[in-house]
Amino acid sequence: MSKKDNSAVTQILAYLNEKNRPYSAQDVFTNLQKQCGLGKTAVVKAMEQLAQEGKIREKVYGKQKIYFADQSQFADVSDAELKKMDSRIAELNAEAQSVSQSCRLLDTELKELNSSFTTAEVKIQIQELQAECSEYKERLNKTQSATNHVTPEEREKVYKEREIYVKEWRKRKRLVSDMIGSILEGYPKSKKQFLEEAGIETDEDHKVTIPNI
Repeated sequence: MSKKDNSAVTQILAYLNEKNRPYSAQDVFTNLQKQCGLGKTAVVKAMEQLAQEGKIREKVYGKQKIYFADQSQFADVSDAELKKMDSRIAELNAEAQSVSQSCRLLDTELKELNSSFTTAEVKIQIQELQAECSEYKERLNKTQSATNHVTPEEREKVYKEREIYVKEWRKRKRLVSDMIGSILEGYPKSKKQFLEEAGIETDEDHKVTIPNI
């Protein structure tokens, strides 16, 4: 056997004993390819040799062979030790979840920092806001210094006139609606056809609604 073959056997035996779980030849090839640079043919040959020598165990499931470490080399584990291992596994899982959550929070914080403004950008925004405030102040001063303000009396007069016009609008609309309703009682066509033939345009045609008083 060449040194390369011996190296493959040694590496694969050490790997299976370390992991102590079942693998196919393809699994071992995939896992050790980058680490040890083993070819698939060498992996298959080495695992078959190890199984023949009794250094590992082999199980056949249909067309697939599964290999795993010889369990006789490992000391028996008591129930108490198994429970201790299970407890440690649970602790490690909880720790992994906590670390994963911390990573997600840090990732979110990093994204927020990357999307926030730089000092230079903040200074530009402050300058723009100051200019905008100055513009509003100037407009306010012009408004306050104007001499053509509407007096309370004039405003009240406009509101009252508006109320009169709105009431008259509603009154006339109701009268026209009643008249059209009376005509339609003996009219052979639809209301829409009547309005078109009579050349009557409604508020709805112009998308106009009567305002509230």
